[in-house]
Amino acid sequence: MKVYFIGAGPGDVELMTVKGNRRLHACSYVMYAGSLINPEILSSLPEATRICDTSKLNLEEQVAIYKEARDADRNVARLQSGDLSVYGTIAEQMRALNKIGIQYEVIPGVSSMAASAATLKSELTLPGISQTVILSRIGGRTQVPPDEDLEKLASHKCTLCLFLSIHKIKEVVKKLSIHYPPETPVIVVYKASWEDEKIIKGNIETIAGKVDEEGIRLTALILVGEVFNSEDFYDSRLYSKEYSHLFRKKNVRI
Repeated sequence: MKVYFIGAGPGDVELMTVKGNRRLHACSYVMYAGSLINPEILSSLPEATRICDTSKLNLEEQVAIYKEARDADRNVARLQSGDLSVYGTIAEQMRALNKIGIQYEVIPGVSSMAASAATLKSELTLPGISQTVILSRIGGRTQVPPDEDLEKLASHKCTLCLFLSIHKIKEVVKKLSIHYPPETPVIVVYKASWEDEKIIKGNIETIAGKVDEEGIRLTALILVGEVFNSEDFYDSRLYSKEYSHLFRKKNVRI
């Protein structure tokens, strides 16, 4: 018996990996993170599959399902949105599985960050503009360490991708405004890659009002930085005629 932690991707069923989808359909138990998972992903599962919505279950109740599957010698697919490595809440589950001796495997997924950049047709790193991306959040029920306070992170003025923070958008922009100029682009992508995806564009001064008008409080990513407002960047050296690498050297067969 084995548990497969599977990143279900940002929402679009076609953005779930082939490996994740294959493992999903081979498991007798499927645990999924409520409304964060596109129901279409579950619709093709065999009728005999036991499907459990974990959105209202605490950790102990979820572990009880793992134990039940172990006793029945059935594999479990644990579906979580986006990619599991960022705010995936799988560390505590894996620790619990370690304690009771259940094996597990982690299958990565496509993050909402990648899906947001794709829908915006944007690169998060541009030469001369920003070569750093910070993934973070504002403190909520889960506090952030003092050295990772958003105000401190904003001092770097690089590209920011803020998860789990849209409900505190006014506090977010207040902290950002200490270091970012007021005209700095801020984009909110609601439900990236879903059919009802929505994009709200503004800047440090205007974005909070626009988000309030749309009534968005959940499932949205906040992206901040000059990369979203600039074509004034120099070309990467990767494809410069003065730069040579393996795949452009003469007489190299690939």
